[in-house]
Amino acid sequence: MSSEWSFDSEQTRRYTHVRQTFIREFLNDIRSQAELVSAIDVGCGVGYFTKFLADLGFRATGIDGREENAREARRRYPNLSFATEDVEQPSLAKLGNFDLVLCVGLLYHLENPFRAIRNLHALSNKLAIIESMCAPGHDAEMFLLNEGREHDQGLNYVAFYPTEPCLIKMFYSAGFPFVYEFRRYPSDEQFHTTRSRFKSRTFLVASRIELDGANLLLAENKVKFVVSAPDIWTTRAARFLQSSRSSLGYVKRVAARLLKPRGNVRSRQSETKPIHQPDE
Repeated sequence: MSSEWSFDSEQTRRYTHVRQTFIREFLNDIRSQAELVSAIDVGCGVGYFTKFLADLGFRATGIDGREENAREARRRYPNLSFATEDVEQPSLAKLGNFDLVLCVGLLYHLENPFRAIRNLHALSNKLAIIESMCAPGHDAEMFLLNEGREHDQGLNYVAFYPTEPCLIKMFYSAGFPFVYEFRRYPSDEQFHTTRSRFKSRTFLVASRIELDGANLLLAENKVKFVVSAPDIWTTRAARFLQSSRSSLGYVKRVAARLLKPRGNVRSRQSETKPIHQPDE
């Protein structure tokens, strides 16, 4: 294999093995819950994961946005099907439907990841497995970043990097009724927050069917309306003030209930009318 391909570097091949091991364990856990025959590897690069799916018994197809990648994949694995397709284009739906959609290391390279996720939904009969970089953050946000000019980067070398809550929200919004996180992730440090770095990668499963896996955890779809209190235009100072006022108001209400006088409780004797004696 040619050393010019970044997909063939020792670091990338090691990480490919980490991801394949994790995917295999997940599929072994849920394979009995859904009949999975056909699969498509979206953003296949030079075909490592397409070959991986074929070895697992899938009728596998691979697509990539770069013709040179798809051409190299065809050279390496001539018995498999590869095509050049842009995941951001609506025409992707012409490829048909697949039981399993695999999307590894792609979404964060795109200018329009939400458009791509809608296309993944259109391709999917049953479920999609997604591995992606994720920006740090607890809210549904995206960061527009410039990338290096390599053949494993985005087509235009500028990309939106979503937070994990943003990825989850996009898959729910695209129409998948079930989006799952994992209770346990690969041991690779990229999947875990340390003292010096935030978690930078994640695995998700977006499914049209409900799954029951030992390692699966149904993800929360966090709702954030344009008009809310506080909304995204509220400054930190204003948020602090609103929070302080809310806390103070709560304390005042509790104190008022505790200090509220109970009123004059009259004894039964005082409530009883005196009996008038007849005049002598």
